[in-house]
Amino acid sequence: MGKSLEDRFAELQAERVRTWNEDQLARNALQRRLLAERHDPAKLPQVGDAIAPFTLIDQDGRELTRDDLLAQGPAVLLFFRFGGCPACNIALPYYNETLWPHLRERGIPLVAASAQIPVDRSLIDRHALGFTVTGDPDYALARSLGITFLPEEQPRVEPGDAWIGATLGTDSYEIDQPAVLVLDETARVLFFEASPDWLLRTESEAILAALAIVASPSINEAR
Repeated sequence: MGKSLEDRFAELQAERVRTWNEDQLARNALQRRLLAERHDPAKLPQVGDAIAPFTLIDQDGRELTRDDLLAQGPAVLLFFRFGGCPACNIALPYYNETLWPHLRERGIPLVAASAQIPVDRSLIDRHALGFTVTGDPDYALARSLGITFLPEEQPRVEPGDAWIGATLGTDSYEIDQPAVLVLDETARVLFFEASPDWLLRTESEAILAALAIVASPSINEAR
């Protein structure tokens, strides 16, 4: 039986407690806490809301529009911070193991998106991701969903934050909060959850439940 996402993040945090100094740990915890405190789910898209047309750029530089994505039915989008984010390098493999096999069997697209353009192909290769990874030009889709934030508004906490703008290719510190968006074939929201604390993210069970998919015998069993 595989580990839950919560368990995997707990291991990451335990490693940080062992290897980071007290100041790093305190600043990291502070930013996650402040972002969580300021989070207002009521301001985000709600179930039944329509999502306007959008265009993402995939790992091969091709456009992927909203209508392309929904041409055969519902779709799932995973928003992540950037290719080098340690927590994202845990979350995306988790979804690849526990979510993607169930969606693939039913022909439901799974797309990961961040502001990083071009897409960090090493992220795909490192984890053998089977789903599409995309960039969101000018933060257009993430901003429309209300899930971006500026790290400079908070104490910087991640080692390497000074290079986030260059890493993303945006010349900006603005970055996506992790989130999951499930759309039906008419581009209406079936499920939406943002994670201001990037060490607390949506488990695969909730996503599959929104699509009325029951995993058997266990959603956390890696395939």
